[in-house]
Amino acid sequence: MSRIGLSPIPLPKGVTVRVDEDNVVFCQGPKGPELSRRIHPEMKLEIGADRILVTRPSDQKRHKALHGLTRSLVANMVTGVTEGFEKRLEVFGLGYRVELDGKTLVLQVGYSHPCRLPIPADLEVQVEQNRVTVRGADKERVGQFAANIRKLRKMSVYRPRGSDLRGIRYVGETIRFKAGKAGKVGG
Repeated sequence: MSRIGLSPIPLPKGVTVRVDEDNVVFCQGPKGPELSRRIHPEMKLEIGADRILVTRPSDQKRHKALHGLTRSLVANMVTGVTEGFEKRLEVFGLGYRVELDGKTLVLQVGYSHPCRLPIPADLEVQVEQNRVTVRGADKERVGQFAANIRKLRKMSVYRPRGSDLRGIRYVGETIRFKAGKAGKVGG
């Protein structure tokens, strides 16, 4: 039994959800643009006045998996148009800088050239010292853009000393440092 799939999705006031004949779910709310996502044709949505329930046709293993997935995707859409999603990143390193240039994020992270990332139209990026905040209504797009920023220069795992930290990490992320090279032993 899918515990996630069986729980109903609460529908806050001001949020409208509709499903068309091609099984595309549209979600409109007070924050952000209208989100849409195609769900599997075998999954059905029962939209009530204050909740949404996802139903599956059988208890087959693939239907159970799709049941929980569909419920999570629709719940993320509802959360996105009401509260939105946010990812925060920190940039560490001597000479490493981040700045906004219009709709482009410019990062200087130790390469011979600055890295330029165009900001998607549906996302909002805020830079404060060496912290980057990515906000948006679509959880998947917020997470992917934050991952693209982090991928430019991951944290160095061989430098545990505080002043030698280099790279980009999520705020609150724990980095597991490696031991490094052992000195000469014996002889």
